[in-house]
Amino acid sequence: MPKLWNETIEAHRRAVREATLDATAALVAERGLLSVTMSRIAEETGIGRATLYKYFPDVEAILLAWHERQVAGHLGHLTEVRDQAVDAGGRLEAVLGAYALISSESHGHHAGELAAFLHRGQHVAGTRQQLRDLIRDLLSEGAETGDVRNDVAPEELASYCLHALGAAGSMPSEAAVRRLVAVTVTGLRPRAD
Repeated sequence: MPKLWNETIEAHRRAVREATLDATAALVAERGLLSVTMSRIAEETGIGRATLYKYFPDVEAILLAWHERQVAGHLGHLTEVRDQAVDAGGRLEAVLGAYALISSESHGHHAGELAAFLHRGQHVAGTRQQLRDLIRDLLSEGAETGDVRNDVAPEELASYCLHALGAAGSMPSEAAVRRLVAVTVTGLRPRAD
């Protein structure tokens, strides 16, 4: 087949996949996890059920693909935020702030049964490690420049940050999330002896 034909087919497949993920997310938000079926997803996407089954074996696979897309987008955003700051302390604070806001926003988007379903299993383990590594590396850099305490291992501080900022999901406002970030960052500063 000519290259243009292959590119056209691949673009179509990507478009169908993305539309399927978007339709499924909208249906779950609107009707709840248990009410979403392959038939309903196919109808919302505008494709036949048989076509949908060529892309995904079941609703669970679609939800996992949607979640992986969301998480990859979040990690990409955090990397962009990191790359925009000019110094080690600024990079760390910017990434922690962005992570807290993502945690806060995500909490409302998939609470309860959907969160329990999406956050179990192996598909999130690698992502959690990537996030931990990103923050650990920023903490290491900050310790080298004197912006971050060096009496605690960066790996331990990364765990501290992730657990502390996990509370952002229960904060009542963006201002409260920002205060949580400020308290967390204060705990990372070098001790005054």
